[in-house]
Amino acid sequence: MLLGRGDIKPDKPGESGQTPLSLAVWNGKEGVVRALLERDDVDPNKLDMYGKTPLSQAACRGHEGVARLLLGQNHVNPNKPDTDGQTPLRRATCDGDSGMVEILLRRGDVGPNKPDRHGRTPLWLAASNGHEGVVKALLGRDDIEPDMPGCGDQTPLSRAAFRGHGGVVELLLALDNVNPETPDNDGRTPLLWAANRGHTRVVQLLLAQDNVNPNMPDHDGQTPFSWAACNGHEGVVKFLLGQDSVNSDTPDNHGRAPLLWAASGGHKRVVQLLLAQDNVNPNMLDHDGQTPFLWAARDGREGVVELLLGLDNVNPDMPDRHGRTPLWWAAYGGHEEVVKLLLAQDSVNPEMPDHNGHTPLLLARAFKRRGVVELLLERTTPTPPSGAN
Repeated sequence: MLLGRGDIKPDKPGESGQTPLSLAVWNGKEGVVRALLERDDVDPNKLDMYGKTPLSQAACRGHEGVARLLLGQNHVNPNKPDTDGQTPLRRATCDGDSGMVEILLRRGDVGPNKPDRHGRTPLWLAASNGHEGVVKALLGRDDIEPDMPGCGDQTPLSRAAFRGHGGVVELLLALDNVNPETPDNDGRTPLLWAANRGHTRVVQLLLAQDNVNPNMPDHDGQTPFSWAACNGHEGVVKFLLGQDSVNSDTPDNHGRAPLLWAASGGHKRVVQLLLAQDNVNPNMLDHDGQTPFLWAARDGREGVVELLLGLDNVNPDMPDRHGRTPLWWAAYGGHEEVVKLLLAQDSVNPEMPDHNGHTPLLLARAFKRRGVVELLLERTTPTPPSGAN
């Protein structure tokens, strides 16, 4: 056998840049790995040309037998990162390889809470990717810290809620040392993220917890309900409306209520659901004096504009604090269909200027909204030429 020759250098890289041990590990050759590990002149922690340790390679390739051989060596460092800053445990975690994760965790000095260069722990990554088997394996370690935050100060629970991984959320909620209300850097809780992303099942799981506040706002003052309405998540909105403890008309730090956000996004079904609530004010002004109707017109949401025009208590010509009416904003944005709907209302003054004297027609001309200009000219009095009697 070649290893018996005195002139053999078993740790010397070949033309490929890999050592014999590295090649054997890559190909899952357990017998060769065992023979090489018996040598004193083979470094089992040596990085290959790709910057990976033999154990990291075994974890990447899913060679469980090889991983056991390497982990059986006391001088193998199981936490040594590769040049990408990834440990073997992190590699196996990202791949969702629960079998490999279990093998690595059996060795007591494998750090289950060691973050990568981005601050993400193995549990955070497993929760983010929805790898339930890996999450279970990691939670089986007594020294695991299940609430350790990662990117953006999101906890594993918050990340699982963000991604809609209900199974992972259930596993984490079953732990006494996981706080379901922990906010991230933006003040957003797991419930807020689940509502924001439209994950109805996760919202239900979180609200089944006694210590979850359904109205907890983020740093901008937006509640979970507000985010669900803003993004048009009808299922979440319906579920939250069925909860007595949820306030469906809470404005954010800018005075913008859920109805305004739904109208701005053009989410007609959500707008209908909100208008059916007795406590929702369809004319609530934000801090700029703008109504939900104005926002719908401003953003060109024809369906919502038409819906709100059908209400007796909505003023289609109410200006904001700068004197800009819904028609002014629709003309400015070039939203021809909305302009048509507004001009069909007798109560809309097509010539009303803002506080700077700018009329809808002037704006439409300035921004070359030709279609809007034509529509407005049909309803406005032409300005006489300069110097005319």
